[in-house]
Amino acid sequence: MTTSRGSLIPPHVNHHSRRTNPLVAGSFGWIPLFRSRCLIAGLVSAILLAAAGCGKKQLSKAELRDITAEIVRAAQESTLHKSEIAIRPEMQTARGKATGELVADDIYVSPADQSQMSSLLQSLMDISKRHGLSATEVSSGGVVRIDLAFKGHRTHTIHVVMPLSAKSRPSARKDAAAPILAIIVDDLGYDRAAADSVLALPFPLTVSVLPDLPLSTEVAEEAYRRGDEVLLHLPMESESADVEQEESELRVGMSPEQVESMVAAMLETVPHATGVNNHQGSRATADATLMQALMPALRARGLFFIDSRTSAATIAYDTAERFGVRAASRKIFLDDTPTKEAVLEQLKLAERDAVQNGSAIAIGHPHPATTEALTDEVPRLEARGIRLVFASATVN
Repeated sequence: MTTSRGSLIPPHVNHHSRRTNPLVAGSFGWIPLFRSRCLIAGLVSAILLAAAGCGKKQLSKAELRDITAEIVRAAQESTLHKSEIAIRPEMQTARGKATGELVADDIYVSPADQSQMSSLLQSLMDISKRHGLSATEVSSGGVVRIDLAFKGHRTHTIHVVMPLSAKSRPSARKDAAAPILAIIVDDLGYDRAAADSVLALPFPLTVSVLPDLPLSTEVAEEAYRRGDEVLLHLPMESESADVEQEESELRVGMSPEQVESMVAAMLETVPHATGVNNHQGSRATADATLMQALMPALRARGLFFIDSRTSAATIAYDTAERFGVRAASRKIFLDDTPTKEAVLEQLKLAERDAVQNGSAIAIGHPHPATTEALTDEVPRLEARGIRLVFASATVN
């Protein structure tokens, strides 16, 4: 560590009339004795404090939280108190369960205006310097992430998410007679780059996030703050032996209590979910007992259900209707063949279904070919009179 100091001789002292005190002569200059005791005591205290800081391996919970409060204040001031801010503590886990020990704070900031970004980022960098934290900035997909760390231990991740413009958001005031199309992007939560490719798309989407993954909460929170609709992509048992089972999934034979507990735990990791669609589930969605156990858990939380129709034998949609759960079914899979040309052809089918039936749901995945096709074709669909909506607008 280094310290800096200015002249220790008061400006009013006459350099030619000073008395020499051998106890304090030397590298500190010639200082009157009555001042030297205070100076030495202060220097010793400063050195001890500096040594303590140098020896610390990580910040205490109280110190971490003080910095969090400072970041929130800076974000509010930089955005003229017009931003949305959320804090999600990241807890230490052992065997998949939180231990109660705080690891870091995730802070989500949604500025109201792009022009506020420069001031906000500068304030965050100033805070990192003031507290001796290293800062690493990554920008992608309409999100700026800043990791702050103390001696290699991450203390904060700040997610600055620019919302979609008001022009891009679905509006109920548009032509109510226009055919509507909901595009759901499944399987988010595994891969950061895949999520960024979706968040970078310049129009609203329904984003379906797998639970219990390292990125589940982060992606769901960012998608919500961007202005997308969030679903829980609920893992369910498949009929195929070739499909790898998820660690947590709804399986045939589970009791209603087990289903309720599992759904509750999954929703904890996917904040802001307004509905559910099934991940896999060709066996589960065909089982009457399991579907009858699932629907009350969704109804109690006000969640709707989108049947992904991974099997022609599914009874999930019919069961949802019987139990008073708002529901709809997928009409088109966009990328069973993950090429741009194939996705464009499937979007044509989705457009045709929307025109014929008044509404359609298309499900895709964050493949490069899919995001490229959506980037090119969605503006054309809208120009031809198709209204892009969230999945919640299609349920009955």
